[in-house]
Amino acid sequence: MKIVGVGCAPDLLTMQAARAITEAKRVAGSERALSLAEDFIPDGCPVYVLKEHFKLSEYPDDTVVLCTGDPKMVGFEVEGAEYVPGISSLQLAFNRLDISLDRASVVPAFGKSHTTRAITDAVKEVKRGKMVFVVADPHFSVTDLARSLMDKGIECRMAVCQDLGYEAEEIIMGTSAEPPSPTSPLFAVVVGDW
Repeated sequence: MKIVGVGCAPDLLTMQAARAITEAKRVAGSERALSLAEDFIPDGCPVYVLKEHFKLSEYPDDTVVLCTGDPKMVGFEVEGAEYVPGISSLQLAFNRLDISLDRASVVPAFGKSHTTRAITDAVKEVKRGKMVFVVADPHFSVTDLARSLMDKGIECRMAVCQDLGYEAEEIIMGTSAEPPSPTSPLFAVVVGDW
């Protein structure tokens, strides 16, 4: 199985990813991932839309599985799979905010159980001096994160980076004392002192 990152937005597909897709015998991915790669999917190639609670083990070993961004950041884990990296929202956000990637700490925040842990982890990482990149579920509460930072006496910068790479891209700045609010379900949060 090949896991291919198609980038986090249009026109961010690497040449290596494009080659892997054009050589595919079958392709699977979310609707968004498939739309980002549609120009490279061969005519007649079977295409499978991955829905919630899918199991990659149900697909043949020669399937090329597409994911948005970079598959190793918070993506699919398949033993023995070959991975083709993609351009992630982390790369775009840090570029837009002029922050060096060597200061990054990635915190995934998906689902209810992960959200609480994500906030705790993000606060710990900010205390360590890291620039925290929270890969957010659409229901992630930026306000709860800001409140937790303030409860620990941490006043720092916060940026909601939404629709990165798309026409509607917007970066909304704030602080833990006055947190920014996302206006799109497709967002990530950068927290720290930069």
